[in-house]
Amino acid sequence: MSVLFPKVPKPREWDYRPIYYDPEKEARKDKLARLHHGSFREAHEKLQSVESQKTKDKRQVSKLGFWVALLLLGLLLYFFLS
Repeated sequence: MSVLFPKVPKPREWDYRPIYYDPEKEARKDKLARLHHGSFREAHEKLQSVESQKTKDKRQVSKLGFWVALLLLGLLLYFFLS
């Protein structure tokens, strides 16, 4: 009988549950999201990136100062020795 009439699986049932907007629940969810541990980590990482950018800027200024001082020293040596 299974050769002539193969078993066909039943279609999956559609389980629809409507979602209603609950402002109190949304407010609680937002408050919990702000208190989540990840937010502290993100704030810390953002602070670190800002500090690292400042450090990088300071290094660029110090490298520029080094090369300017080296150029001036070279010019002084050139004029004194010639």
